[in-house]
Amino acid sequence: MKCENDKVQLMNWINNEMTDAERLAFEIHLADCPVCLQELDAIQHTWRLMGEVKVPEPSANMSARFHTMLDTYKEMQQEKKRPFAGIVEQLRRLWTLQPGLQLTYSVVLVVVGIGFGYLLTRQGTGYANKQQVDVLSSQVHEMKQMMMLSLLENPSASERIRGVSYTSEITGSKKEVIEALLTTLNNDPNVNVRLVTLEALTHFAGNPEVREGLVQSIVQQESPLVQSALADAMVKMQEKRSVQSLKKLLQQKDLDHSVRSKIEKSISALNI
Repeated sequence: MKCENDKVQLMNWINNEMTDAERLAFEIHLADCPVCLQELDAIQHTWRLMGEVKVPEPSANMSARFHTMLDTYKEMQQEKKRPFAGIVEQLRRLWTLQPGLQLTYSVVLVVVGIGFGYLLTRQGTGYANKQQVDVLSSQVHEMKQMMMLSLLENPSASERIRGVSYTSEITGSKKEVIEALLTTLNNDPNVNVRLVTLEALTHFAGNPEVREGLVQSIVQQESPLVQSALADAMVKMQEKRSVQSLKKLLQQKDLDHSVRSKIEKSISALNI
């Protein structure tokens, strides 16, 4: 046995990591090797000294401090993932709790400006930033819808028109938005609001629910201006199902002469 390898052997012997045969051979070697015996004594002495070192007891509030730090870290990480969720949530809560309070559209623009400015100045433009932009865009989109729906219930006709105008900035054809617009078209007491609403609905002409709603709205309208605008819209959309509803309007004895002429031309155009 070579003594240069005995330090490893010593540790194996101390840790009881030898087979019976290896242990017997090593102990025979120890009996004849003063160098290994001295090394063994030095190691065992060091371990005894380490065993005498007192381990300090943790303080009573150590666990509480650790969990507080852990909770703080988790909150910080969550805020990094959604840096503007708090701002948008506060605006949403304010709008929900105070429906009569009309937030100006500039508030939303400020949120968007701050949000995108912050994201663009952060280091890197990778996938994580794209996710943050998508989240922020989605939240601002929700705010626009909430603002539009609230303004449609405003007593002021000009505010209702402003609410309808927001539909041009809402992507997609959300069911709640469409239902609100159709209700406004059929029930709003102001002719100008109904005309603006009709124009907004034509932007969703690809939606079957919108087309059906416009067809049904024809016989519900009493204003000559709205009746004429609906006839033009049906021709523009080439909605042939509207022919029956337009014919029902022609049966009204008190129908405006110019509107009657418009509807007759619209029916002819749709029957081509």
